[in-house]
Amino acid sequence: MNGSAQRGGRFAKWHVEPRADEEQEGWLLTYLDMITLLLVMLVVMLAFAGQGDGERTLKETAGPSQTGDISLLQVSSDLQPIAPIIPPMPAIEPATSPLPEMDLGEDIEVILNEGSISFRISSELLFGSGQAELEDAGLDVLDRLVPTLAATPHRIIVEGHTDDRPIQTARFPSNWELSASRASSVVRYLQLSGIAAGRMSATGYAETRPLGDNTSDQGRASNRRVELVMQTQPQKP
Repeated sequence: MNGSAQRGGRFAKWHVEPRADEEQEGWLLTYLDMITLLLVMLVVMLAFAGQGDGERTLKETAGPSQTGDISLLQVSSDLQPIAPIIPPMPAIEPATSPLPEMDLGEDIEVILNEGSISFRISSELLFGSGQAELEDAGLDVLDRLVPTLAATPHRIIVEGHTDDRPIQTARFPSNWELSASRASSVVRYLQLSGIAAGRMSATGYAETRPLGDNTSDQGRASNRRVELVMQTQPQKP
């Protein structure tokens, strides 16, 4: 008897025909498809979760100028505001006068102008009538003024002034020569006293710049004077 006869005989009840290959692998393919779908869903969920965390972190850390939404800034109530550190203002030194503090006496009138200081001295204290030589009393007055002039490097203009009474002598044909000579005498004495010659100049104005009325003795006396103008600021062109 051949093999087929035996399978159909007494051994037929123990014989099981093998299933087809596609029936054995069908459930495995379905399982793999399910696993793949779950993995895809998991990756998508993780991607959305990561994007949400990134946006939340960006909104929390970004300033108002970056997000454009001030309401996203959450300030903890436990934080105390930090006061700005303001450096102390430098101490402002009081304005000081360009002159040292000293008593010049009543014979010297001090006039404070914008950009200059004038020291006005009556000609009667410095010179004799119609003269340009300094007298002893005049030298004493200038000696009181020399330390003040020497304490600064400013330029000094010495101006001579007269009243309107004419003068006509061999030495002084007019008040122009008299006023200029008086100013020059003061400049020479200041130079001998230690004031640099390069700082000084002498000018005569005669009666062209009166202070008082030449119709009265008091007015004419105020016009006869010598003024030492110390320029504390450069003159404007």
